[in-house]
This record gives sequence, C-alpha cells and structure tokens, in this order.
Amino acid sequence: MSEISGHTEAMVPLEPYEDTGAVSAEDVRAYLMSHPDFFNQYPELAERLTIPHGHKGSVSLVELQSEQLRKKVRQLNYKLNQLIGIAKQNEKIYRVYTDLNVQLLHCKTLHDIQLKLEEVLQERLQLASVVIKNFRGPHAIPELQRRLFAEKRFKHDSFFFGRLSQHERQLLFGSDPAESSALILLGEKHDLGILAVGSADATHFTPDMDTLLLKQLQQVLNIILPDLLEY
Repeated sequence: MSEISGHTEAMVPLEPYEDTGAVSAEDVRAYLMSHPDFFNQYPELAERLTIPHGHKGSVSLVELQSEQLRKKVRQLNYKLNQLIGIAKQNEKIYRVYTDLNVQLLHCKTLHDIQLKLEEVLQERLQLASVVIKNFRGPHAIPELQRRLFAEKRFKHDSFFFGRLSQHERQLLFGSDPAESSALILLGEKHDLGILAVGSADATHFTPDMDTLLLKQLQQVLNIILPDLLEY
C-alpha cells in the first residue's frame, strides 16, 4: 500500500539475472588468436594446462607444441629433400640436352641425327621412342595427315605435349610405345617435319611442361636439317 495515496501498488516482476560478463570458449579462442604472446607473459599457465592427446592421454601445452614443432620440421625436411631431388634431376636433364645439342652439330647425315637422338633421349633419359618424320621425301608424312596435325596439335604453338590418338601414335611411332608424347615442329617455317618423342609413362609429357630445353633442341635441328635434307 502506498503511504501517500493509500492504494496498493502492483508488484513489478524481476527479470532473471544474466551475467553479461560471462566469457565463452569462443571469446577465449578469439582473445588467444589476437594475443599469441599471452603464454609468454604467463608461462606458468602453459605448464598447468592439459590437452587431450589421441595416443598419450593428456599432455601439457608445452609438450603438445613441441610435438607439433617436430612434426612441422619433419614435413619441411621432406619437402626440402623433394626439392633437392627435383633440382638434381633438372640439372641432369639440362646437361643431357646441352651435350646433345653439341653432338648434333657434328652429325653428317639424317641417319646420324636419328641415332644420336635415340642414344641420348632413350638411353640417358629413359624415354621410350624418338623419331623425325619428314614432310618431304620417300618416307614423308602424307599431306593430309600433315594438315590434320597442324590443325589439331599445332594450332597455337610449334610444340605439343600429351596423349595422342591411336592413329596418330601408329603414324609417328609405329609399334614403339608412346603413352604420352612430345611433338616439335621443325623448320623456320615449320615445313621440315616433326620430331616426336614418346614415353611409356602416360603422365610424363603434359601440356604445362616447360619448353626451354626443347626450344634449344628445335633451334639446333632447324640449323642443321635443311642442308642434310637438301631442301
């Protein structure tokens, strides 16, 4: 009852109390993400915290961090060894092509060139087959097939890397294996022929391959072939 008016006043219900200052797990996560040096300021917490571990039960944060660091080091060492292996392989290939270009300059006949290509590319680089198919002469690619190759495989470039149709493989390589191939147009005007290299590995030659070394080989053959073919 109101002491002034004498009337009874209605009681106002109280809302349940909510602690708006409560900290959620997500708040803790966000704070630690934005303050990565937190445990540097409070190193004793790092030792006291325990974290579930699939194989060891509960471990300290320091132990978990050490294990994760060791794992990252192992992964980095593995990637480093991979890169070293790739670098060594690339150096080997570079030396092989450099030697090949010099040796080709001493070839006197088309047969010598064919033998030298086979010796180097098949024996030293373990490729399955290599052949030069001329656009003229008694064993030349038929004109119709030449045009089909130009339209299908050399429409935008003088190189092709990838898989060929069965008919194309038969035309270029005969019965020799060529699950994936590298094709190079020869001649300053692309009128001499095709250098075809086949691999037994279907993934060896791919469209994203670098052409630097093959361009150098192409340039050397473009210099020596016209005189040997008497075009």
